[in-house]
Amino acid sequence: MRIVQVAGGLMMALALAGCQRTSMGGVDTQPTAPLQPAPVGTVSSSQLPDPSTSTSGGSSQFPAAPTTDTAMATPGAGGVPGADAGASAAALDVKKEGMVGNWRVSNGPTSCDMFLTLTNLGSGSRGGTRGCAGELTQMGSWEVAGKQVVLKNRDGNEIARLYKTADSRFDGSTSGGQPISLSR
Repeated sequence: MRIVQVAGGLMMALALAGCQRTSMGGVDTQPTAPLQPAPVGTVSSSQLPDPSTSTSGGSSQFPAAPTTDTAMATPGAGGVPGADAGASAAALDVKKEGMVGNWRVSNGPTSCDMFLTLTNLGSGSRGGTRGCAGELTQMGSWEVAGKQVVLKNRDGNEIARLYKTADSRFDGSTSGGQPISLSR
C-alpha cells in the first residue's frame, strides 16, 4: 500500500511539473536595428513553351496529349474503324455512379478483374485491373462519354471503348481491336 501511495505522489509531482509556466524573461525579442528591404528587380512575363515540344531538338520527356475526339477512333469488329456503329446506336444509357465497383472482364480468350472508383484522376476517374493481359494491364482511369465507357492508360490515352448492352454488361473493343466485355 505504501508503494502505491509513493508512486501516486510521484505521478502527481510529475504532472504538476509539466504544468509550470515558463517565460522568456530577460530575453529581448525586439530587433536592435530595423531590417532593410530587399531590392526588387523588374518583372516580365511571357508564354511558356508547349511541354510536348522539346527545346533541345530531342524528343519530349512528356507523353503525347490524349485526344479529346469522342468519335469512334478505335477499330471495331474485325479491326474496321466504325464497325461498332451498330452497337453505339443500340447502346443503353450509362450512369457513371452505376459503373463503380468490381467487374469481370473478358478480353479475347482471357478474363480478369477491373475495379472502378469515382476518385478523380485527370479528366476521368481512377480505375485498375488485376490479372489482365495486354493493353488492360496499363489501365489507370475511365470516363463516361455519352453512351460509351472509355478506358484509359496511365498516360491518359484511350485503350478501349465499351457500350452498355444489358443491365450489368458492357461490350466493345480495345484500341488494338480485341473484343472486350465487362459483366457483374
